[in-house]
Amino acid sequence: MNKNTICLWYNHDAEEAARFYAKTFPNSSVDGVHKAPSDFPGGKAGDVLTVQFTVCGVPCIGLNGGDIFKQSEAFSFQIATEDQPETDRYWNAIVGNGGAESACGWCKDKWGLSWQITPRVLTDAMAKGGDVAKRAFEAMLTMQKIDVAKIEAAVRG
Repeated sequence: MNKNTICLWYNHDAEEAARFYAKTFPNSSVDGVHKAPSDFPGGKAGDVLTVQFTVCGVPCIGLNGGDIFKQSEAFSFQIATEDQPETDRYWNAIVGNGGAESACGWCKDKWGLSWQITPRVLTDAMAKGGDVAKRAFEAMLTMQKIDVAKIEAAVRG
């Protein structure tokens, strides 16, 4: 087990979520499914309790803990994309699988987990600072899914 692993709370479908992430993102996998040895507050003996998985190289554990806690935007995965087709592919996979669009490149999957689908052109523009960052930032504020062409136009001024 890794020294540091992200633990994500799910009502009862951590395995479904992990399998979706594994088929959607590169360098992602389902690494282990562990069943509860006895009854617990969110389920019964023999139910899937935890799922070890990896998302884009980041080790995670999905915990099926019941409906006590909800996901929030306070935690999100940020996925860097190279171009519009990659941005569209991840955005459409998440939103099209029961998720929801949000603003500024954010969306939620059907389990309530937040994702930032962020083209590198945007993060590069923000890192430049000054007027370039301001123009890119102001363009981003008008978007749900990031439009790479519009960010590139904003960077050029």
